[in-house]
Amino acid sequence: MRALWICVGAISLALGAIGVILPLLPTTPFILLAAFAFARSAPRLRARLAASRVFGPIIDDWEAHGVIAPRYKMMACGAMVLVLLGSVLGGLAWRLIGIQALFMSGAAIYVLSRPSGKK
Repeated sequence: MRALWICVGAISLALGAIGVILPLLPTTPFILLAAFAFARSAPRLRARLAASRVFGPIIDDWEAHGVIAPRYKMMACGAMVLVLLGSVLGGLAWRLIGIQALFMSGAAIYVLSRPSGKK
């Protein structure tokens, strides 16, 4: 089970790092998932991730206050809109677009309902 959590953490971290460069990939959820996975499998990796100058503040804000910074909220929602638009322009079946829109709406509602600043 430890190896599975390490793989989940490593893949999530890689996707989060790519998301820093590519605006289509949201960074925050992947970094939080990586921290969660590493906490269950490799505490040293989790500590290094939390100490990171780039990713540490995201983890600290979430764990201390349940906060997602407005910048990351905008990036996540923007990415969802772009992916949905790409699906429409790409000619994806309307049924799949509807399912995609339903799940993205739920994700957007969750992200937008989180506090934006420390209490």
